[in-house]
Amino acid sequence: MQATAQIGVTGLAVMGRNLARNFARNGYTVAVHNRTPTRTKALVEEFGHEGTFVAAGTAEEFVAALERPRRLMIMVQAGAATDAVIEEFAPLLEPGDMIIDGGNAHFADTRRRERSLRERGLHFVGAGVSGGEEGALHGPSVMPGGSPESYASLGPMFEKISAKVDGEPCTTHIGTDGAGHFVKMVHNGIEYADMQLIGEAYDLLRQVAGLSPAAIAEIFRTWNKGRLDSYLIEITAEVLSHVDAATGKPFVDVVADAAGQKGTGRWTVQTALELGSPVTAIAQATFARAASGQAALRGAYRGLPGGIGRDLTPYEAERFTAQVEQALYASKVIAYDQGWKMILDAADEFGWKIDLGAVAKIWRGGCIIRAAFLDRIRAAYATDPGLVSLLSDEGFAAEIADAQVPWREAVATAARRGVPVPAFSAALSYYDSLRADRLPAALTQGQRDYFGAHTYRRVDRDGSFHTLWGEADRTETEV
Repeated sequence: MQATAQIGVTGLAVMGRNLARNFARNGYTVAVHNRTPTRTKALVEEFGHEGTFVAAGTAEEFVAALERPRRLMIMVQAGAATDAVIEEFAPLLEPGDMIIDGGNAHFADTRRRERSLRERGLHFVGAGVSGGEEGALHGPSVMPGGSPESYASLGPMFEKISAKVDGEPCTTHIGTDGAGHFVKMVHNGIEYADMQLIGEAYDLLRQVAGLSPAAIAEIFRTWNKGRLDSYLIEITAEVLSHVDAATGKPFVDVVADAAGQKGTGRWTVQTALELGSPVTAIAQATFARAASGQAALRGAYRGLPGGIGRDLTPYEAERFTAQVEQALYASKVIAYDQGWKMILDAADEFGWKIDLGAVAKIWRGGCIIRAAFLDRIRAAYATDPGLVSLLSDEGFAAEIADAQVPWREAVATAARRGVPVPAFSAALSYYDSLRADRLPAALTQGQRDYFGAHTYRRVDRDGSFHTLWGEADRTETEV
């Protein structure tokens, strides 16, 4: 088979198929391959008019169709399936060729694979791809890791197929080895938090303000014209306004209230614990999904005493709605700030050089958490690339200051009325923890020293100390 394809895609489920079509639509000759040959044939028959495809029936034919340096993109299930495909194709490749994993792989697996393939002279690129099947076809946000050399070859292709905002492509070289998949994982963790916060806002407007799904949909449409302008707010309004054809009821009332997850949110929380990065809003959003699926446990709790309250007047409902908007925005800023700090912590741990402003820029389009507010994050890092926190930016700090009373009122009202707002509460507690002059961690250190002689540090002099708690005079010794 003649080598004519600039890139190849193996794994032609929806995401792989749409990415292959996207490359072809943008003028690239694309080799396509699937373990089941009928899927390869179906793609070419149905979409062959969109560009130039080279259908390969075997791994050998697939590799032979690729121009050097070969660019081979894997779009299969993360885990063992990815390893199996790599081992199938790697022996057929030559030094300088590239294997790109566009799935949702765990970044630690990507680091392992990159190290192993580098020893064989091959480039391995873990590329986070966000935007779902529509994004894959029409323009995703792409987060590639790997070597700078591989990005020099792949970058122009990713830039061409990615989403564009203000003419700028929603892709950039994130960093070496697993940096791309790490940033995609954090993107998904922020996505969990964003969705949970929106869900809590909806629940408050319904349970406390007494508004219907259709009325709440209109509120979300209004919010989407302001600072909360985002893809998730936009689709929330669509979901809330949808009426079930079979029953005539609001769609949200006929859907089971148990949310699924594919693991990236859980990975974010697990990794944050390993890094010591306090992503509390993301964690609570992940736990909220887990709790929603605990049918037996929810059954045991159902009917137990809850909050108290009364129906709000129209004026009170309007005022409360404004409070919820403030709480949603402030909590959203905190959730994103937690994600940004986690990326910084990982960069320090793994030796990555990640441009956080560039991350904000490529998330403005194509991805699930795309939002107008990301342009402000990009601008904040353009002004000060060394920002430790978004709240160090004057604009964000002013907005959080303005939100203080309504944010706290919304959380307090939720507690009084018995409406669960784990992500709102976690975001507010995180904010209060970091702004506090003193935390009860001093007592925790004393407890640890008492039962385990773990030592403590003092505020008035350097060194580590231990108190002999069992002695009458409780002598302090420097360790």
